[in-house]
Amino acid sequence: MNEADTRAEFIDKQLEAAGWSTGGDVRVQREYNINAGEIRAGGVRTGKLIADYVLSYKNRKLAVVEAKSNELEVGEGVAQAKLYAQKLCLETSFAANGKEIYQICHKTGEEGVVTSFPTPEELWSKTFAEPNEWLEKFNAVPFEDINGTKQARYYQELAVNSVMKAIAEDKERVLLTLATGTGKTFIAFQIAWKLFKSRWNKQRDGKRTPRILVLADRNILANQAYLDFGGFSEDALVRINPQEISKKGEVPKNGSVFFTIFQTFMSGDKKKPYFGEYEKDFFDFVIIDECHRGGANDESSWRDILNHFDSAVHLGLTATPKRDDNVDTYDYFGDPVYIYSLKEGIQDGFLTPFKVKRIQTTIDEYIYTSDDQVIDGEVEEGQVYVEGDFNTKIVIEDRERKRVQEMLAAINQNEKTIVFCANQAHAALVRNIINQEAESTSVDYCVRVTANDGAIGDTYLKQFKDNEKLLPTILTTSQKLTTGVDARNVRNIVLMRPVNSMIEFKQIIGRGTRIFEGKHYFTIIDFVNAYHLFNDAEWDGEPVCGTCSENPCVCETQNNLCSKCNEKPCLCEKPKKVCTECNEIPCICVDKKINDSAKCGRRI
Repeated sequence: MNEADTRAEFIDKQLEAAGWSTGGDVRVQREYNINAGEIRAGGVRTGKLIADYVLSYKNRKLAVVEAKSNELEVGEGVAQAKLYAQKLCLETSFAANGKEIYQICHKTGEEGVVTSFPTPEELWSKTFAEPNEWLEKFNAVPFEDINGTKQARYYQELAVNSVMKAIAEDKERVLLTLATGTGKTFIAFQIAWKLFKSRWNKQRDGKRTPRILVLADRNILANQAYLDFGGFSEDALVRINPQEISKKGEVPKNGSVFFTIFQTFMSGDKKKPYFGEYEKDFFDFVIIDECHRGGANDESSWRDILNHFDSAVHLGLTATPKRDDNVDTYDYFGDPVYIYSLKEGIQDGFLTPFKVKRIQTTIDEYIYTSDDQVIDGEVEEGQVYVEGDFNTKIVIEDRERKRVQEMLAAINQNEKTIVFCANQAHAALVRNIINQEAESTSVDYCVRVTANDGAIGDTYLKQFKDNEKLLPTILTTSQKLTTGVDARNVRNIVLMRPVNSMIEFKQIIGRGTRIFEGKHYFTIIDFVNAYHLFNDAEWDGEPVCGTCSENPCVCETQNNLCSKCNEKPCLCEKPKKVCTECNEIPCICVDKKINDSAKCGRRI
């Protein structure tokens, strides 16, 4: 009997006998897709994980069952059962072949053959041995699928459940760390939804729905969050902006979920900014998006807002793991209750793999001499100008043109691309050069989107994000687009300025990670060696090979790559040979014959 017949004739009936028939609080998901499978060369997906059964009770997944044919030993399914349970962070898994049921407890390590499946109530009591009133109330609220249009991925469920558990245990500061493109706003919505529907508030008396504040550092993020909270009724959502406050003469207080940016909240009267017009205990729950950008820093004025609403539970969302330059964030919130890395997202097939193409030009360092023409300004003779000086202290247009030419040669010019420049002036210069050098004749082929571009820049960005529109194709920017750009079809990220922060680097790279049909990878075109400086295999994973588009590389020539520079041919500076006769570099044995030159490697 094959596996399908074994499931239909035996395992299905064994589950039903134990009370696992979908209905009421019980749900049995068959052929449950845990992940999508990593995107490989040609768009082929590998490593897709499909659980034969996922057993859920009271809106919580409790166990997986791996089925095998009754012609196989039950142990043949144990390894898969364990893998799926570990992936879903479940305490219990089963392998079954119709004749035997093998149970594994991932919490205690106990495993062995059992006579039957446990009932839903038994499995629930095993999983939640210590009752918690609020956790039960949170679990009773199902995930909101927004009329069937949005299903939570497994890691999103885990993130939400981890936060709800922390809140139920009265934790005041909570942190989630998930890679860019994994749906942090959707996770925040589900958390707010469960708090709202369960009538949780800071007093934990269930007498009123909570007042929730969503804080971002940029309007584009706040607007995006506002739109993504579509499950709430329109009158429950409030967008706090200076225009509305000026119009009404006061801050809005009627609503359930409030959205604003730090800059707005810190505006108003210097003695009493807008956030000060709210009572200190007005909000029950505060969500800080991109919290690594300064809100948790003791020296930041943003901290004044968090201090004002100190009585509320604070949830921080970040896409950057704990490293030396963001320890203040982790000191404030504590260790994350859940982590999902870029590496995991790529392996699961929810994020796009990446390639790295490092490009070096002939002018990475410049020394001014009196023979050089100065078009504008003053240059110190003999001064050595390095990467960080270009386009800030000194501008060499020919250098930027060469870089643009190299970039255009390296990409498909019809692919959407974001170029990160040193500043707004540099972004304008690069924009102009791209439009001059590109194959396209459209005046909107490349546009600049920076803080100075205002409304027209926002229009360009909206058009760029629209995957049905081909123009604009390339955006140049400096700082504005490091966060908040969810354009799914970005194929190239170009670094034309130094990146001095690991946090900033990961935010920039996150602009290319989102999945899009036909997008098998995105390319980091690195003119400043940023990837070399911030390579973080633990979080990012390894890039796919630039030749075979595989990770790990399957090129036959891989073993011939230099172990130091990872290039073929080797780009390392070759050591100079010392003459064995005169012991000098270069050789000064001028009277030696040619056939003696092998001693030092110099022909005479």
